[in-house]
Amino acid sequence: MASGADKKGLITVGAKDSRVTRVGYFLRKYKLDELPQLLNVVRGEMSLVGPRPEVRKYVDMYTVEQRKVLAVVPGITDYASIEYVDENVILGQANDPDQAYVEQIMPDKIRYNMKYIDNRCLKEYFKIIFLTLMKIVK
Repeated sequence: MASGADKKGLITVGAKDSRVTRVGYFLRKYKLDELPQLLNVVRGEMSLVGPRPEVRKYVDMYTVEQRKVLAVVPGITDYASIEYVDENVILGQANDPDQAYVEQIMPDKIRYNMKYIDNRCLKEYFKIIFLTLMKIVK
């Protein structure tokens, strides 16, 4: 990210996001920007699979029911990450990216997170890892 990017917005919008550097585009495109999070997994602060951490601004909008996702150890990948791998493209095409995120994407992501939380088991864990690797390879 470019210096001061957090002051220009909290969500990445499209392929022409001025906050992301050239190197950043490459790292994001191939999901290499996620690799440092493996240290968080080793330290026990994150899991490979679990709800992705969310920006505080959006967490503050969660309903009581939606806050259940905060009780689970966050992860590097989840169903929402697989389904919304092109989230920045969707937001880049929206008239109001923040509104599109809050009204469409965020509720969907929470539903996907709840799907994992309600069906958490070893089989589901490895299924999500496999689906994530397949999405990256494609």
